[in-house]
Amino acid sequence: MIKKTLQYKITEKDQGKTVEQFLRSKGYSHRLVVKLRNSPTGLTIGGELAFTIHRLQAGEILIATLEEENSQNIVPVELPLNIVYEDEDILVVNKDAGVPIHPSQGHFDHTLANAVAWYYQSKGQTLVYRAINRLDRDTTGLLIIAKHMYSASLLSNMVARREIHREYLAAATGLVEESGMIEAPIGRANGSTIERCVDFAHGDYACTHFHRLAYQNGYSLVSLKLETGRTHQIRVHMKYIGH
Repeated sequence: MIKKTLQYKITEKDQGKTVEQFLRSKGYSHRLVVKLRNSPTGLTIGGELAFTIHRLQAGEILIATLEEENSQNIVPVELPLNIVYEDEDILVVNKDAGVPIHPSQGHFDHTLANAVAWYYQSKGQTLVYRAINRLDRDTTGLLIIAKHMYSASLLSNMVARREIHREYLAAATGLVEESGMIEAPIGRANGSTIERCVDFAHGDYACTHFHRLAYQNGYSLVSLKLETGRTHQIRVHMKYIGH
């Protein structure tokens, strides 16, 4: 069982707000508020159960207790793990190429999730694995992992508001134009569950901004920023413009 306790002293600024209004203003998702409301120890004031419709008074201390079961289906495996940053709320890992971020069929015990589970186990901690962003197996880069439901809620809201920015670097064949924007919908290739292609009839909207940084020996180093996060978007869009 994973337990996280958060304590808030109510000020005059927040007096009169309901518990739910206060929590939503702090970045709690509706789903998380409901989970706390349905827990017998989720929300308390002065040791007593607090209802989400309760109107707060200055000086009250609201305590939110987050409880959840650990990710028992992720097997801890001792694998290399490059931790870039860690605090009590998040873990940021630099993922190597060739490493899937989640267990799946054929990738049960050699994923980033297995490495993180081993790291937590070595510290005597339990784990709920929440990768906030996604990286393809062969893509290197930073992956943010939320350590509890509240940090996951805050980070997911930031992703939705596009307050977390991602920039990719890619080596592309040929001389890529200096800069540009690619708008082309992406869908599944016929007969494949993995391969993606540009599909104007059935694909989902996708937009990629690119800027060439260098060109040498028949390859361009390209910086890319994505407005959407379609599967294999960079590969598909670069192929679409001839690279």
